[in-house]
Amino acid sequence: MAGYASAAGCARFAARHGMEYTDFYRTAQRLLISSIGIGTYRGAMDDDTDIAYAESVHAALRAGVNLIDTALTYRDQRSELSVAVAIRSFLDESGGSRDEIVVCSKGGYLVPGAVPARTLDSVETVGARHCIAPAFLLDQIDRSRDNLGLETIDVYYLHNPETQLAYVDSVEFERRIRAAFEALEGAVAAGSIRCYGAATWDGFRNGVLSVRSLARIAGEIVGQDHHFRFIQLPVNYGMREALAPPAQGAPSVVALAGELGITVIASASLLQGRLARSLPGDGPTGPTTDAQRAIEFARSAPGITAALVGMRSPAHVAENLAGYLRPRSDGGRACE
Repeated sequence: MAGYASAAGCARFAARHGMEYTDFYRTAQRLLISSIGIGTYRGAMDDDTDIAYAESVHAALRAGVNLIDTALTYRDQRSELSVAVAIRSFLDESGGSRDEIVVCSKGGYLVPGAVPARTLDSVETVGARHCIAPAFLLDQIDRSRDNLGLETIDVYYLHNPETQLAYVDSVEFERRIRAAFEALEGAVAAGSIRCYGAATWDGFRNGVLSVRSLARIAGEIVGQDHHFRFIQLPVNYGMREALAPPAQGAPSVVALAGELGITVIASASLLQGRLARSLPGDGPTGPTTDAQRAIEFARSAPGITAALVGMRSPAHVAENLAGYLRPRSDGGRACE
């Protein structure tokens, strides 16, 4: 499927799904994206879960969510295939367009059935599980494009690149990052991806990775018009490190990213479901369920553009978006 998310397409999507949403759509790299995105990480590797994800992603797109997050490693490629089904249904059955959707995927981990020849023998593969060598990443991008049925992936993340630091020193790590970024800039030029970033669990929160250093490396490769434009990291009730200054007078990770023109996406908004119940009473007012309160905490954190939520049923989609629906002036609903 040709095309990619465009400013005009995302604006059309937001207008069609109701700008009555209060602060629901936000600008990220000249695109209007929903401030809640759908994630596809967890779940059994079976047909029922495949169907559930396809139905849920389609329901989210119909409801006004245009940010989809997946990865080759999620459910050993099955999540990407489910996303492909959902996108095709959205286009064929719901009148959507490719240029309205921001599709994000990731590479770095060795995935069963998707490991190129000689990768395990490469000195750049660490722990027999992680690699960011250029040839490997370009192979993984093409596999994700095939799975998703897309000519172009909108955002492609290095997946937990800090994994490398358990095996190599900082000098070698920077060399590997530079080589990876050069390959990703090449993928942008070739039209395989539109921009790239880093999706981490610990890296930015514990200071092992530096947003400033990564942006510097990208800038040294192609100048200020580099395409390192997104980071993804956990932000939720129990994981607030990225929102706090690491030292007096220093900006937080999220604030620094904003200064550098890098969009921040919050992952683990519900912390794999653990924040969907029994939350403390100091959260945002307005949402009526613990899940809604947890999502609003991440979505409304300063500097966060969107919060990702794993949703495996249309019912969960409806519940998680219920607090943001607004009546339309024609008496209908902003999301059908």
